Amino acid sequence: MRLFLIGLLAGILSVIGLPATAQNTPRDGGEFTITVLSTALADATAGSGGLISTHGEWGFSALIEAGDRKILYDTGFDPDLVFENAEKLGLDLSGVTDVVLSHNHVDHSGGLLALRERLMQINPEAMSRLHVASGMLATRRMASVPGQESNTAIPIIAAYEELGGTVIVHDGPVELAPGIWLTGPVPRVHEERHWSPAVEVMWDSEFVPDFVPEDMALVIETPGGLAVISGCGHAGIINIADHAMAFTGAPQVAAAIGGFHLVFSDDAMLAWTAAQFERIGLTHFIGAHCTGVHAVNRLAELTGLERDHAVLGAVGQRYSQDGISPGLIAR
Repeated sequence: MRLFLIGLLAGILSVIGLPATAQNTPRDGGEFTITVLSTALADATAGSGGLISTHGEWGFSALIEAGDRKILYDTGFDPDLVFENAEKLGLDLSGVTDVVLSHNHVDHSGGLLALRERLMQINPEAMSRLHVASGMLATRRMASVPGQESNTAIPIIAAYEELGGTVIVHDGPVELAPGIWLTGPVPRVHEERHWSPAVEVMWDSEFVPDFVPEDMALVIETPGGLAVISGCGHAGIINIADHAMAFTGAPQVAAAIGGFHLVFSDDAMLAWTAAQFERIGLTHFIGAHCTGVHAVNRLAELTGLERDHAVLGAVGQRYSQDGISPGLIAR
């Protein structure tokens, strides 16, 4: 009951606290762009003096632009990498007021404090609202080290609040702007178990294997179907897709972008996932971060998605109403 009330209050505050939204939102057929700023595969982009190299890392981050709204989803691992890659790509992050952390792992939250400190010097409102799902600050421990707190998000978020940032906790789906949603915690309907048994979480007054209950995706309603952005997809890509279709009423998830933790999946799980892709109507897939090279290639093969519709995620890659712009390396 306490978590429900916290989530309800957070949802109300998140609606009250958001600025006026832009015209030409994705739901209305307006333009939108999702740009990958952090993942393992680096790429090059054209600059005034020739090719400019971005940098890769074990992490994830993506910038969502729709109308005059900019939302940063995850902040990567290295404190400076997201800012540097954005700068190389000609993207200004100082207009980002809302940042989302998909879950508690440091490869998604490592850049938060450095970004807030740097960008607030340009715009005091930059990165000033942080969105997380309930369970984000739950106590964690390594199963092999039972007495030590292992949730790195706890000190990071505390330091973020000291920088004047506001933390908003969501217990269910919330619409950040017309047609742009956060899923909140995702119901685990399908048996997609994409998390490590080495970590335990305090849940319902006892330690259990950490199923990453706060895992949260961002969803964009577009005329062609939903576009889903995920950090690691610990909740399972199909659980996320079905949840998103349920609360939006959309009949199709057209695109999935980000990490989906399929790197350890066997062929049976990949075959099942491919069949589910066809059921939900997926036409574009960018498998970044922890998705895995083999998983991306195998899913493309099983679904028949062509090379411009299913690619390995790379820094600088974009997805928009025009489809995937793959960059140089992932073509």
